[in-house]
Formats: sequence, structure tokens, C-alpha cells
Amino acid sequence: MNAFKKTIVAASIAAASLFSATASAGVFEVNPTGSYANFTADRIGGTYTEIATFNQAAGTFNVSLYWDATSFVSNGVSVKAGTTGLGVGYSMYALYKAAGTFVTTGAETVFTFLPGTGGLSLFLDAGNNTVKTANATTGSGNFTFANTADDVELATGIALAGEGNLDPTLSTCGTGSGVGINCGSFGSDTTFNLTGPGANFFVSPNPFYNLSFQSGQLTRFSPTATQTITGSLDVVFEGQPSEVPEPASVGLLGLGMLGLYAARRRNKKAA
Repeated sequence: MNAFKKTIVAASIAAASLFSATASAGVFEVNPTGSYANFTADRIGGTYTEIATFNQAAGTFNVSLYWDATSFVSNGVSVKAGTTGLGVGYSMYALYKAAGTFVTTGAETVFTFLPGTGGLSLFLDAGNNTVKTANATTGSGNFTFANTADDVELATGIALAGEGNLDPTLSTCGTGSGVGINCGSFGSDTTFNLTGPGANFFVSPNPFYNLSFQSGQLTRFSPTATQTITGSLDVVFEGQPSEVPEPASVGLLGLGMLGLYAARRRNKKAA
């Protein structure tokens, strides 16, 4: 077992210990805009468009991602839009940037996100009228929007850890030049800090979870030059400010979650 794998295993054990001692279940309560009543959920589902730029010589990448929330989920079941108001009375979207390294071995490429290299911003569009007018042109660029006057920032965060795996040989990836429904997956975690408007929207628990975990699937692309990648992406929350350990331990937690994520993916692939 090499040093990196030993570190991942040790960090995974530490992370599991930290979670058993400090993390709460990810159930949260939302106070939506307009006439919609409060509701609870444990996950937010959505779709994403990601612009990724790869430097093959250096083995590095930058990504700029736009995420559109499409549903709140409770116990594996989508909560109806008529209850939540999402997509009817208001919308919610996020912008995320990160950087990292990648290694291609045979058909598979593994992407490792570097801590602290990007940021997360979650927005509420109170009028459900914001329009994405253009994608970012590079992985370090910005998406552009129209009708943002009524948009408010709900939360911010920074990257802690993450990993992605692209494998075009997966049976769900399809053949030929097709996009494929699932050519790999990724997982990442960030800090999650509510703004004032965010605390009025995510009302429970209080204090709110201060970690967010994102997971999604990858469609077919080549890790070269600049690529547009689309797919689904879900978000869950864990941890609370009064319970999370010091920054060094939070970093260890992120590394541990990366190890746990990689282990789960290996188990699924072997099944």
C-alpha cells in the first residue's frame, strides 16, 4: 500500500470517527418565499453545466460550474413543487469554481480537487426569472446572467476535497461518439456558510450545517483543452459550527470523505 493510500485510509477512519461524534443527520427545514409553508428535506437535486479546461502537459485542470436546483428530496422522494415552490414561485442556483490535478491510466481518468482553490456561491432568484445568457469560456471564467436584480446570495463556501472518475468503458456510457448517460462520477465537499438572507431561508437546524457535500455523474468528454460537461448533481449537508473541530481537523475530514467516496465507488464498480 503506497503512502497516499495509507493516508486516505487513515483519514477515512478519522473522518468516520469525527462524523460519529460531531455530525448530525442532514435533515433541514426551509422557509420558502411567498405563500408557501415551511417544509423539511434532506437533499437538493439539480442539474449542472461545467466548463473544464485541461492542461495536459502539467496534468492540471480548472472548472467553472453552474448548478440549477430542480427539487428538494426527503427520504428519497422528491417533495412536490407545489409544496416547496421551487421552480414555481422562486428558483435557486449555485456557482462553483475549483482547480486540481488529473491522471489518465488506460481508459480511466482520475481528477483530484485541491483544497481552497475555488469557491461556492448559492443564490435565490425570488422572481424565478433569472436567465443564464452565456457559459464560461474557460474553466476559470464566469457564467453570465440576465434579470438578476431580485437575486440574493444564500450561502458561500470554499473547497475542502473532491475526486472525479471518468471511465468511458462503463456500460452506461454508451458507444461511439455518443454523450452517454453516465461515464463516471464525482464527489466533493465544501464549507457552507449562510448569509443573512440564507439564515431566513434555511431556518433549521440553527446553527445550520456548515459542510456541504456534492455528488453527480459525468457524461462523455475528453480531458483535453476546454470541454463542456453536463449532468445531474445532488447536494446534502452535514456538520454544525458548534460541533465541527478546528480547521486542521476539518481538512482531515474532507480528505477522509474523499477516501470514503473512492472506496464506495470501487465497491460499486466491482459489484
